[in-house]
Amino acid sequence: MKKTLFNILFLTLLVGCTSSGKMNNSEQINKQIEIGNFTVATHIIDSIINDDGAIINDEINYYKFVKDSLKRVSLDFNQSIDNVKDWIEKHHGFTLTDEQIDKWENDLSLEYKFINGEKRYFRNAAPNLFRVSAEARELSNGDSPRSDLPRDELLVDAFNNKTAVNYVGHYLLPPEQFRIRYTITVKPDVVKDGELVRAWLPFPRSDMSRQYDVALVDASHENYVLSENKTEHNSIYMKQVAVAGEKAVFWVEYDFVSQGEWYDLSLANVESYNTNTEEYKKYTSEKFPHIVFTDKLKQITDSVVGDVTNPVDILKRCYRYVASEYPWASAIEYSTIPNITEYAIINKKGDCGQVALLLISMLRYKGIPAHWQSGWMLHPGSVNLHDWAEVYFEGVGWVPVDISFGRGVDISIDPGREFFMSGIDSYRLYINSDFSGDFYPLKKYPRSETVDFQRGEVESDNNNLYFDKWSYRLEIL
Repeated sequence: MKKTLFNILFLTLLVGCTSSGKMNNSEQINKQIEIGNFTVATHIIDSIINDDGAIINDEINYYKFVKDSLKRVSLDFNQSIDNVKDWIEKHHGFTLTDEQIDKWENDLSLEYKFINGEKRYFRNAAPNLFRVSAEARELSNGDSPRSDLPRDELLVDAFNNKTAVNYVGHYLLPPEQFRIRYTITVKPDVVKDGELVRAWLPFPRSDMSRQYDVALVDASHENYVLSENKTEHNSIYMKQVAVAGEKAVFWVEYDFVSQGEWYDLSLANVESYNTNTEEYKKYTSEKFPHIVFTDKLKQITDSVVGDVTNPVDILKRCYRYVASEYPWASAIEYSTIPNITEYAIINKKGDCGQVALLLISMLRYKGIPAHWQSGWMLHPGSVNLHDWAEVYFEGVGWVPVDISFGRGVDISIDPGREFFMSGIDSYRLYINSDFSGDFYPLKKYPRSETVDFQRGEVESDNNNLYFDKWSYRLEIL
């Protein structure tokens, strides 16, 4: 049977549950999901959950998450072909033909799913078409859709004022000082009157040299809990009792300083790795389910790297390959993707986090330590969620790598766009040191975002609250 995200989640959550009845339940549900019968799958799940005493709590939570995931997919794939045609005609001046639709669906440029007998398109399928298809762009009479590129002129000024830290590393000048107000607003009556609403808001880390002078200024609730870098996802936690007819609003203000950094890898004297350390083993290992050395991943990486053995040269080859072959595209929710790296390879596109995971996987497979970082990009006029990576070179240290910003037109500095192969700008809010980690305090229910943590997380006494139940806002004050 074809592997789906629900197979993977099932194995993760229910290792050791091998009775034929339980496996048959999973197989029935997955079969219905694969052919797009979400309603039938939901009915099967409800019958299992309502069968008192038939399954244990962990299994109940699994089935609830599968049911919730179907809603997440439905929210992401909410466009009809008429919606897609209308958007393209309005913004790009031509009408899609049936032949074009078939072609772009078959080459995965136009992303869709069958849900309950209806062909439904990804909410950003139309703009993504012009991001990934050169043929579509040639037909267009409109502007190219936005992608997540920085303000290059700001980088040029900072790079030209950089100061040397050591023989290979440089800080960009001046450092940027930020005051942020972050707000989560829960819609009225999505939590019953008198129940508790629990919220985790993103908060800047203070365990790295590029982000410092982190200070809490104010918060909406007095009894907050700061996670203080205890886990991969740094947060401020608050709670309150829901009141009928009223929004639940959580906000925080904080200060921090961000300083960009660049390493001149042409000067780097990279030493041999000590492969016996726990850190080396951790950051060259697979991390299920998104960093997995699949046959596709191995084949592509071996082809790209060839017989090169120097770690810096391996990074260069992998970086250039991903930057040139995987255009930026708006992504479906990460929580609905079984293996993000494999998804990027198959679809030949990716947003910042997808290509970061692809690059990290390629490097780890070749024995080069790499890990995920993420938070927000804070360029004036271009504030957005953003993900990147760090790569470790023995004798040099951890080097920032932003593969997503390595795409685009050249920049008028010596390293050009490849500045981001070993550098990062000063417009960052760094929150996460890895993906799919824990929260402090622990979250009771499955997360809305199972990989990253940038928007926040919210839950009630009884269930997780998905993104359609609340809104978020980041303001630079």
